[in-house]
Amino acid sequence: MSDAQSEYDKLANNLTTAASAEPGQMFGKVCLKINGKAFVALHKETVVFKLTGDGHAKAIALADAVLWDPSGKGRPMKEWVALSATHGKKFPTLAQAALEYVQSLA
Repeated sequence: MSDAQSEYDKLANNLTTAASAEPGQMFGKVCLKINGKAFVALHKETVVFKLTGDGHAKAIALADAVLWDPSGKGRPMKEWVALSATHGKKFPTLAQAALEYVQSLA
């Protein structure tokens, strides 16, 4: 199991219990959804978060952070930040920010 998979699994275990997030799929990748909308996903060796505002700014400023391009065709999604497992300690805070952002869109 990769480090990213391990970090994603920890988030999934916590958020499906504490926040009623649901496991799902988006673009063929495993993800967590709230009210049917994805907010965290696993892609290759990264965990990906849908963020806005201050949370997005802090996440994209981290070393090796990139905007997520799920197709790999040079079309990154501006709200989604992909991070390696080296930032795992920040993942619970980022996941909570992503959850709150997606809930606010409903």
